Amino acid sequence: MYNISILGTSSDAGKSTITFVIAKIIQNLGYSVTPFKAQNVSNNAKVCDDNSEISVAQYFQAEVLNVPTSYHINPILLKSGQRSSASLIVNGKTVATKDVREYYRDIDTLKPEVKKAFEYLDAQYDCVICEGAGSPVELNLMDKDLSNIYIATEFNTKIILVADIEKGGVFASIWGVYNLLPKQLRENVIGVIINKFRGDLSLFDEGIRIIEEEFGIPVLGVLPYLVFNLGFEDSQSLMNYQQESHPHAKRVGVIAYPTMSNYNDFEALIANPYISLEFIKNNINLSGFDQIILPGSKLVIKDLEWLKESGIFKQLKTLDIEILGICGGYQMMFENIIDQEAIEVEQPTTIKGLGFINDDIIFKKEKIVKRGRYKLFNEHMINGFEIHHGISKKYPIYHQNGNIKGSFVHGLFDDDIFEQYKRKTIDNFVDTMQKKLDITKIIASINAKAISS
Repeated sequence: MYNISILGTSSDAGKSTITFVIAKIIQNLGYSVTPFKAQNVSNNAKVCDDNSEISVAQYFQAEVLNVPTSYHINPILLKSGQRSSASLIVNGKTVATKDVREYYRDIDTLKPEVKKAFEYLDAQYDCVICEGAGSPVELNLMDKDLSNIYIATEFNTKIILVADIEKGGVFASIWGVYNLLPKQLRENVIGVIINKFRGDLSLFDEGIRIIEEEFGIPVLGVLPYLVFNLGFEDSQSLMNYQQESHPHAKRVGVIAYPTMSNYNDFEALIANPYISLEFIKNNINLSGFDQIILPGSKLVIKDLEWLKESGIFKQLKTLDIEILGICGGYQMMFENIIDQEAIEVEQPTTIKGLGFINDDIIFKKEKIVKRGRYKLFNEHMINGFEIHHGISKKYPIYHQNGNIKGSFVHGLFDDDIFEQYKRKTIDNFVDTMQKKLDITKIIASINAKAISS
C-alpha cells in the first residue's frame, strides 16, 4: 500500500484537519494508519507517551486514531525563540537554539533523523499519512523542504492536494502548485480536495468541471466549512473558535500575550456552555470577569514584560477575582524570574513577577518534559503534562492561596465529560466529510502497488 502526502496549495489550507479525516476513514476500513509530519513550526506542543515533545497537531491526529504517541510522528519541531532564532527539537528533545539561516544551512543533517522516524512508522503501519507544510512549491526553498518535497520524493508517496476556497484564487493556486511540482510528483497526484466551502456545494459544479477537464486533475471532494473547536495548532486557528454560551455563563478571560502557547488547554472551556471565554489582547477593564487565566508562554520573560508595558500587570495586582496561572502564566505569579543561564534572553536576567507567590522561579537549561497523573488544588486527579524550564523549590507543581491559583501542569480542564464531547465531535466531523469525499478513488490509488505486485 502506498503512503499518502497531504500537501496544501497554500498555507493554512486545512492540511492538519484533512490528514486526520483521511487517516480515520482509512482506519475505519480496516487498515492500520498513523499520522506523520517531518517538520513542524509551532509553539503549541504536547508530551507523548514516551515523554518526548511534539507538535499538538500530530498529537491530536494520533489521538483521533487512538495510536501510541511518540517523537516518530513529528521528529523535527521548531519553536520561536529570541529575534530570528528558534528552539530546535529533534526526536522529541531540545538540542539547540539556532538562527533560522543556520537551521536551513544545516537542513541536510536532519534528513537522516526524518528518514529513520518515517521508516520506523512505515514498518509498523499499513499506511502513513504525511502532512505537508505551507506550500510545497516555494521555489527558493524546495531543496530545504523536509515535509513536502523530501518526503514525497524519498518515499514515493501518493499525493492529495488541499485547496482553501475561502482564501480566493482557488483555481490559480491549484493550477500553479500542480504544474510547479517536479514531474515525478505530478504523476503521483491522486487529486485535489476543495476545502472550507461555504453555502450550497452545487454552486461549485462548474468549478469541478474546469479543474477536472481543463486542468486534468481529479476533484476528490468539496468539503463544507464546519466549526471544529478542537486541535488548535496556532493562534490564528484558535481565534476562529465559535462558542454558544448560556446567558448566565461564567465569564472567563484569557490573557493572550504575544507568545501564548498551549492553546489546547482551553478547548474544554470552549466546549462548556456554562463558560463564556474571551481572549484579551489589550488593557481592557478586567473587573467584569469571574476569572482571569494567565496561559502558557513560549517566552515567559518577554510576555511578562508585555504585561507590564500594556498595563495589564498593574491591573492584575489589584484584582480580587480568581486568577489562574498555567505553566508560563504560573511562573509570572512568583516574586522573581531568574534566568542566569540566558535561556530566554541574551544576557543573564532577573525580572520581577507579580509577587503573588513567595518564591522565585529559576530557569534551568534542562527542560522538564513529562506526562503524569496529578492531584492539584486538593481536588480530583487529572492526566496532564509539563513542559517548562522554570522551577520553584517551594511549589514544584502547584500553589493555591485565596484567589490565586497556579500550576506547571497543562490539561487542567480536561475531564471525562470533555473526552466524550471530543470523541462525539470528531466522529460526527469525520462522518460528514466522508460523505463528500471520493474514498473509493483514494483507496484504489494507494492500493495500486499491492495490486500490481
